Amino acid sequence: MKEEKIKIALDCMGGDNAPKIVIEGAEIVASSKKDVHFLFYGDSSKINPLIKNYPKLKNRYTIIHTDQEISSDEKPSIALRRGTQSSMRLAINAVKEGEADVAVSAGNTGALMAIAKIVLRPLPSIERPAIVTSIPNQKNSGTVLLDMGANVECDSDVLFQFAVMGHAFAKIALKIKDPKIGILNIGSEDLKGNDAVRSAALLIKESDLKDNFYGYVEGNDITKGTVDVVVTDGFTGNISLKVIEGTAKMVTELLREAFSRSFISKIGYLLAKTAIKKSTQKMDPRLHNGAMLIGLNGVVVKSHGGTDSLGFSNAISVAISLVKDKINEQISNELKGSES
Repeated sequence: MKEEKIKIALDCMGGDNAPKIVIEGAEIVASSKKDVHFLFYGDSSKINPLIKNYPKLKNRYTIIHTDQEISSDEKPSIALRRGTQSSMRLAINAVKEGEADVAVSAGNTGALMAIAKIVLRPLPSIERPAIVTSIPNQKNSGTVLLDMGANVECDSDVLFQFAVMGHAFAKIALKIKDPKIGILNIGSEDLKGNDAVRSAALLIKESDLKDNFYGYVEGNDITKGTVDVVVTDGFTGNISLKVIEGTAKMVTELLREAFSRSFISKIGYLLAKTAIKKSTQKMDPRLHNGAMLIGLNGVVVKSHGGTDSLGFSNAISVAISLVKDKINEQISNELKGSES
């Protein structure tokens, strides 16, 4: 029986280097995955001159023209009102209408979340969807972090919902059998943190997730892999993510400089090349690009706005994995289980 193709709606005009990196990213994915069809939403006058240079995409795509796009600095409220025919909105509409299985965008994060929330609506019992991804850690399993920027301020009920969704995401996407949950705080002591953090901890302790609750964790615990799921508000989560990405880039650059300073250091690099390559790849943000907007009645993936084609291709690959895992169906079942 022929496998049905996965249809991916791509916001071609979102991101710093669009539409080029979107098309190139799709080409990378198309070269290894044959069960995918791409829906390119954007300005055809900009897409057509580029796409003809990527032969692996031949007969694998459909272009849906719109000359309307949402800028990186546009306020979400304005994007909602004026961007009804934007490439971002049309890509999300395609998921809502069943024309696509998932949407991927490197565009304005606030606008993407606002539009997705209005068009797709949150899952039952979820007040605010969140942005979630897996951060590389020392234990190789990955640390689920949410929220990463969608909700700047969160009360205890919202943080508790993040814990439930993060727990489900870790089980389904990372295949972790019994994920441990931690709340990001400024210390591990029970008295540390603001009211929302302390109240959220009490809610988890009184829920079905009580046996999975580790307690409070600090920033260094994210990459250490102390817990499988780290819960925080979008303000702190986004800062944490950018610090981790910046540190990874700095370490990679320092290694590159160190091994190019002299003839002896270059010999040392050749001897350690394989080990260094593995380490730097693990820290490469492009290879971990692609975050799910979790808690919606539809799958949407956010790519980093400044990524390149390799990074965008990884975001597409994440989207494909989420669709194949039937992530939303499984999360809904997990949420029902936590309420019963």
